Amino acid sequence: MLGEQRTADAVIVDAVRTAAGRGRPGGALAGVHPVDLLARTLRGLLDRQDFDPGLVDDVLTGCVSQVGEQSATPGRMAWLGAGLPPHVPAATIDRKCGSGQQALHFAAQAIKAGDQDVVIACGVESMSRVRMGSARMDADPYGSQVAERFAPGLVSQGVAAELVAARWKLDRSALDAYAARSHRLAAAARDSGAFDREIVPVDTPAGPFRRDETIRPDSTAETLGRLKPAFARDDIAARFPEIGWHITAGNSSQITDGAAAVLLMSAARCAELGLTPRARVHATAVCGDDPLLMLTAPIPATHRILGRSALRLDQIDHIEINEAFAPVPLAWLAEFPEADPARVNPRGGAIALGHPLGASGARLATTMLHALEDEGGRYGLQLMCEAGGMANATIIERL
Repeated sequence: MLGEQRTADAVIVDAVRTAAGRGRPGGALAGVHPVDLLARTLRGLLDRQDFDPGLVDDVLTGCVSQVGEQSATPGRMAWLGAGLPPHVPAATIDRKCGSGQQALHFAAQAIKAGDQDVVIACGVESMSRVRMGSARMDADPYGSQVAERFAPGLVSQGVAAELVAARWKLDRSALDAYAARSHRLAAAARDSGAFDREIVPVDTPAGPFRRDETIRPDSTAETLGRLKPAFARDDIAARFPEIGWHITAGNSSQITDGAAAVLLMSAARCAELGLTPRARVHATAVCGDDPLLMLTAPIPATHRILGRSALRLDQIDHIEINEAFAPVPLAWLAEFPEADPARVNPRGGAIALGHPLGASGARLATTMLHALEDEGGRYGLQLMCEAGGMANATIIERL
């Protein structure tokens, strides 16, 4: 009927990621071109499913530093590099740290609207090969009106993390204890085999890479406490005397190489192809917050998505909050005391597993899906803080 509105469930059929490679020369994935890295991830995803990849309507790819080797629509190049049908298009998405999660949102929205039936949401970032911030080309990204509105100026994410720690009265010991927890939980998940199903191996000059190399199981709050503050500056200290200079390389996310991919379909197409849906996208939301504090938007985003989904936090079985810096999940927990801390990043987070910018949103979704299945949980909530004071929030329901 003309004008009839069509809606469909967007289901997740599968989700995979690469193991985390240290984002520096000598890292396990540093010798792999980012397009090849994503190509192997896409190929690994599709090889796990028995259907014609020519049915994919679109490949939505998160990538932040879209310069150099990541400049030519990396999702499209990766799809072609994987030997897949050339009629399938791709687009590149930049919502900073939430780029891969936004790719998932756009994929689910296209499916729910009835415009598409099969979409891959993915992300890639080779931070050892394409330097973080290189897309800026040493230019001013703000313009005169932003500078005037937020005079004397916005700050870096590291300084924003210091401001969050000061606002929520999070001291150095609390941040380092949380960072040690991330490594401890990630190491336990890795060593128990909990990550094995979600990781696709990547061929490297040294052989297949399939084990996260960023995890430091010997990290303790005491050893992390010996690291020096990473962002201390006299001019910032004069402007914000409340800052305690607690943020270090040890309680921040790691610079990492990696890729991840999520296969979404309409429930009808999934059934038609005889495939098994593993979860459905229950709700999505985006939200902005104070661009000076920058990292706090997961808090209002949580209120927004819970209101939209009609769920309570005590109904959420698994929570993934990207550990850009330790104050991010700790401030969130302070604002939501009803949340069970044991359900937050129970397999570690970006402090241990790294933060390959464009890929992290898809990586968190991948880990959350597998964890929900292993734990027998029903609902999972994923939250991502982003540059400029933004956040993505996603709730999936295991089927």
